[in-house]
Amino acid sequence: MTQVVVAKIGTSSITDDQGEIDAAAVAKFCAEVAALREAGHRVVAVTSGAIAAGLPAIGLGGDRRPSDSVTLQAASAIGQSRLMRVYDDCFAAHGLVAGQVMLAPLDFGIRRQYLHARSTLLRLLELGVVPVVNENDAIADDEIRFGDNDRLSALVAHLIGADVLVLLTDAAGLLTADPRIDTSASLIEEIVEFDAELEALAGGTGTVRGSGGMASKVAAAKMASWSGVRAVIAAAHREGVLADAVASVPGVGTVVHPRAQRMGARKLWIAFAVDTTGRVLVDEGAQRALLERGVSLLPAGVVEVEGRFVADEAVEIVGPDGTTFAKGLARVSATDLRATAGRRSADLPEGLSHVVVHRDDLVIVP
Repeated sequence: MTQVVVAKIGTSSITDDQGEIDAAAVAKFCAEVAALREAGHRVVAVTSGAIAAGLPAIGLGGDRRPSDSVTLQAASAIGQSRLMRVYDDCFAAHGLVAGQVMLAPLDFGIRRQYLHARSTLLRLLELGVVPVVNENDAIADDEIRFGDNDRLSALVAHLIGADVLVLLTDAAGLLTADPRIDTSASLIEEIVEFDAELEALAGGTGTVRGSGGMASKVAAAKMASWSGVRAVIAAAHREGVLADAVASVPGVGTVVHPRAQRMGARKLWIAFAVDTTGRVLVDEGAQRALLERGVSLLPAGVVEVEGRFVADEAVEIVGPDGTTFAKGLARVSATDLRATAGRRSADLPEGLSHVVVHRDDLVIVP
C-alpha cells in the first residue's frame, strides 16, 4: 500500500564533530528515501544542518560556535546552499530530483500561506520530486520561529496528510532511562497515550550542533498522534530504518500510535500551527462548560486577560488552577475583552462581539 512519509533527520546525524556535512550520512539517508520511492511511497525529507554546515566555512565551527542570532542566521544562508548541493548530488545518484522548500512559522500561521504551502508540497510529490524542507533560518525572527525541525516535521506531516512521520536521531528511540547513567535502560517500543512520566523520560535538549533533543521529538510525535499520523522515533544509523519504520517492523524504534479521535483540519491548524499572543483566564464554571458541553467562551466566564492580541489571533485559555486547557481564535481584542470581562451578554455594549472564542475556533489542547 502506498503511503505518504515525512522523514526528518537532525543536524547531529548528518554532520561531524566540527559541523562539516557528513556526505556519507546524507547519502545513506537519501538512499533510504530512494528505496521508499522505489517501493511506491511518496516521501518528504525534512533536514536540519544549514547553520552547522555554514559555520566551518567562516571559521566558526566546533567549539567556536557563536551564540548571537544574527551570526547564526548568516551561517544558515551560507550553509543552506552547501547542504542542498549534497542532497542534490545524492538524490541524483538514484535518478531523483530534489526540490528545496524553506518554511517559516508564518507559512502555517496565516491560513492562505498554509494552503499555498500544502499545494506546493503536494504538487512536488505529484511531479515525482523529493521535497527537502528546512526552516528558513536566514530570515526568521528569533521570536517567531520553530526553534527545531522536529516540530516543523510534525506540522508538515499534518499539512500534507502523511501516513507516517519518522524522526531520525542518534538514539534507538525513547528509552526507559538515560543510558549514560543507567546501563539497564531499554527501548520503549510503543506509546498509545502520553503521560507526565513518559514525557519526563525525554529529558532536555540535544547536542551543541543541534537544537532539538529527545524532548522535542517526543513533543513532535505527540503532535503527529493528534493529527492521526503514526510517528516513529528511531536511530538514523540503523540500516533500512526508513523502510522498517514504514513497514512497522517490531523494534525499529519507539512507535507512537495515532489517536482514535482525530481533530479536524481547521482545529489541528489552530492547535499546532498558530502561535498564541495572549492568555484568557476563566472561572470554574466556564472551564466546565467548555470541557463538558463544547460551548463557546463568553465574557461572563472571563476572570483576567493577559497579553496584547487583536481579533482573529490565537489565545490560550487557562483554568482557575493556572493550567492551559484550551486554545482558540479570539473574536475580540484584549483591550475590548478587559472592558467586558465578567459581564453578562445582556450587559454588553451594542456592536461588540458577545463571544470571546467561538466553539468552532476552540480546541481542547492535549
